[in-house]
Amino acid sequence: MAASSVWGTNLRISIFGESHGPAVGVVIDGLPAGEPIDRDALLAQMARRAPGRDKSSTPRKEADTPEFLSGMLNGRTTGAPLCIVIQNTNTRSGDYANLMQVPRPGHSDYPAYIHYHGCNDVRGGGHFSGRLTSCLCAAGAVCRQILERRGIHIGSHVAAVGPVRDAVLPGPEVPQELLHRLSEAYFPVIGEGVEEQMRAVIEEARMARDSVGGIVECAVTGLPAGLGGPLFGGVESLFSSILFGIPAVKGVEFGEGFGAASLRGSENNDPYTVAENGEIRTVSNHAGGILGGITTGMPLVFRIAVKPTASISQKQRSVDLQIRSETELEVHGRHDPCIVPRAAPVAESAAAVAALELLLLNGALRP
Repeated sequence: MAASSVWGTNLRISIFGESHGPAVGVVIDGLPAGEPIDRDALLAQMARRAPGRDKSSTPRKEADTPEFLSGMLNGRTTGAPLCIVIQNTNTRSGDYANLMQVPRPGHSDYPAYIHYHGCNDVRGGGHFSGRLTSCLCAAGAVCRQILERRGIHIGSHVAAVGPVRDAVLPGPEVPQELLHRLSEAYFPVIGEGVEEQMRAVIEEARMARDSVGGIVECAVTGLPAGLGGPLFGGVESLFSSILFGIPAVKGVEFGEGFGAASLRGSENNDPYTVAENGEIRTVSNHAGGILGGITTGMPLVFRIAVKPTASISQKQRSVDLQIRSETELEVHGRHDPCIVPRAAPVAESAAAVAALELLLLNGALRP
């Protein structure tokens, strides 16, 4: 079995650290040399995911300021492995003292206890924590800048929180201006008044000492047609493999996704047309930019289902692993009533890493 904290073939990322350790970080190997990286743009993406900046997120505040230890010189990539470290500065490990013995329902505590023979770090979730997505955001922010210089743009929105749904991304073409606006927002939505409705659902869950999940919809535009491969080398497989590495993601779908199951072929097929510039396009995009595991040149559109935060402060049924008896657990610590808004920049970052890997695998990254 491959190392679970390492992803990629030509572009490899290795994520390290624990939620309450001294720091977390990522090593990115395979980046092209000579790529300028705008630090302010990188920090802006990190801030979208950073905790403690909004009522809908955890009160734990972290600066999430990335430190470059290698692979960067005079603001450009050197071609050597790029190592980024993010310090943990606001931890309260005592809040998790009881979790080694009594695992949280819905969290990794019990299976990790079995897998690592009781040696796993449970403080804040340890290596299973959403804290590790800061590393993915840092890697994605670097890859995003490399892609944007090649005309590839990424944006997402909070498609749903609980029962409240946003408008869907427009199609078949997704405007670059919309993606740019969404990719700068902390709580990205398309429709007017939707954010307020979603925040009300989150606040209701918070006051009930509970949590709520939702959906993030993301688009990647500018990918050329012909990337990927059939069967196990498909674009869906590549993207899914990194998207499922985001904690709390329980489902991934592309294009029409599960909705295609209720359509007829005449409704789901995307008729071809010739654009004014002579390019082959489609008049709809139910396929989400992928057919046969290969990009069609249309926007690549996917959605991720994000489960409710497992750590809630209501009393829950659990077991005492030492004496093997049922008991009740009351979780302490600081947790998000809803992680969906913060999951949006993580989804974009995962898409950026996957898109750059796709280009490198296909020899399609142009200077």
